[in-house]
Amino acid sequence: MMEMEKIIEKIAQQRSKKGYTFENMAHELDITPAAYRKIETGETKLSVERLMKISEILEEDLSTFLDMNSKNTIHSLSNEGSGNGYVETINNDYKDIIKDIKEAYDKLIRSKDEQISLLKEQLAFLKENK
Repeated sequence: MMEMEKIIEKIAQQRSKKGYTFENMAHELDITPAAYRKIETGETKLSVERLMKISEILEEDLSTFLDMNSKNTIHSLSNEGSGNGYVETINNDYKDIIKDIKEAYDKLIRSKDEQISLLKEQLAFLKENK
């Protein structure tokens, strides 16, 4: 089974476990039930943003779906830096997904910072014009 199929299978399992229907998930994702069904059947490519939203809806950590502890994970011991050994975990199958998640996360943080800045400006303006 391919990695994406495993992710989709875990989504379907968690959805069912939580008692959500296709219709519930579609409503939460603001898509049609048919569009959601295509995600779970693999007919539509699952984006990182959509995976993050599904994770949020199902109240599950992304690692639940990504299976970061799978046998495909490579563990390497390194003795660099301060001389202390550390275990670095790299999963080649998920490198791109993790990069996309980080980029989406960084984008959300920038957006939040911009909103805070705008709200501070509005608050200052309102205080000045009392």
